[in-house]
Amino acid sequence: MTDGVSQWVDAVVAATPPPPEGHRLIVALGGPPASGKSTLAAALADHWGPACAVLPLDGFHFDDVVLEARGHRARKGAPHTFDAVGFGVLLEAVRTRPSVELGVPRFDRSLELSRAAAAVIGPEQWIVVVEGNYLHVDVEPWSSIADLYDVTVGLQVDESELRRRILARWSEHGFSEAEALRRWGENDGPNARWVAEYTRKTHLSLVAGQTG
Repeated sequence: MTDGVSQWVDAVVAATPPPPEGHRLIVALGGPPASGKSTLAAALADHWGPACAVLPLDGFHFDDVVLEARGHRARKGAPHTFDAVGFGVLLEAVRTRPSVELGVPRFDRSLELSRAAAAVIGPEQWIVVVEGNYLHVDVEPWSSIADLYDVTVGLQVDESELRRRILARWSEHGFSEAEALRRWGENDGPNARWVAEYTRKTHLSLVAGQTG
């Protein structure tokens, strides 16, 4: 774990209350694509160990069949390409039914689709870290889901750094520089700006290179 991520973990842990009675504790990590949400979620899971589960929003992508039918395939990853309502329904069950095991989806990047019940959250896991681009935007239906979060953490990264990270990510996935630039210009960049414009205040704000 790098020093920066370690400091972020310490900050989130300090902001997290003791185990609640009657429900699981939900820690929500939100921020633009490539801001470090998945890295921080994994580090928190390592810190809390078996008591912690991670629930990524990516598992709630609408399938390409749905996106194609709606004409949204080119914008996959944008707010309207997620099943936000389904995410909220499942998260409410995860939060309010701590004594039961629940199957949760995972997004398989090798297949470019979500796999239903690819992971489970069991009774021993009293803390659940959820992470996704749109968790803290003040826009329905996302804003209604916010009532389920016990701790909210916003991750912020300068747009030029986000652009560098996302272009590198697409390159690692085998896309040409031209295609990576197109994806940034037509989808990733607009999504990142939308998150920045509509994100509400969170309990904790983590900025690249600092905590506070």
